[in-house]
Amino acid sequence: MADITLLIVDDHPVVRDGLRGMFAATTGFTVLAEAADGREAVALADRLRPDVVLMDLRMPGGGGVEAITELTRRGLPCKVLVLTTYDTDADTIPAIEAGATGYLLKDAPRDELFTAVRAAAEGRTVLSPAIASRLVSRVRDPRDRSLTARELEVLRLVARGTSNPEIATELFISEATVKTHLTHIYAKLGVKDRAAAVATAYDRHLLP
Repeated sequence: MADITLLIVDDHPVVRDGLRGMFAATTGFTVLAEAADGREAVALADRLRPDVVLMDLRMPGGGGVEAITELTRRGLPCKVLVLTTYDTDADTIPAIEAGATGYLLKDAPRDELFTAVRAAAEGRTVLSPAIASRLVSRVRDPRDRSLTARELEVLRLVARGTSNPEIATELFISEATVKTHLTHIYAKLGVKDRAAAVATAYDRHLLP
């Protein structure tokens, strides 16, 4: 059986070296390349067509969610397995919505990582136990409509009349991520536009 081919994406060289070493020492895997940010990841994935992209989320020069969104938009066949230290809803939900096949934390045991990569290569969803239980709780309790810290930041800027490009610049995120946050804000507040979101937020004392 052919090896599972991998692209490792992380802005820390030590992390990339460690992951490359782990997979190189294990039969059944071939690391094709490494990328230090999301933009480089998309270019390499497009050229090399790996089976699985191991994707960090928060990276200067192009984050993971934006990269996953672009890989999905291009219709590339690779599966994306997020491997990160961040496990908040503000990180997990956008990554999964963007098209990630799985989401694993960096403290996962080596064997769990290997199993997750094999599962992702087959197109099976893989979630770390902590994230899986939280997502289940979220689905079971739809009343959990509290805004994340980042969503509140975006909403405060919207209330000041800041445009999406200006919000992206101020928060060091992409415009696509701003739009994703706004979509979540509208859904949680039960509104359809910026003006209604701001008005509802004031009514609920979410804004000073």
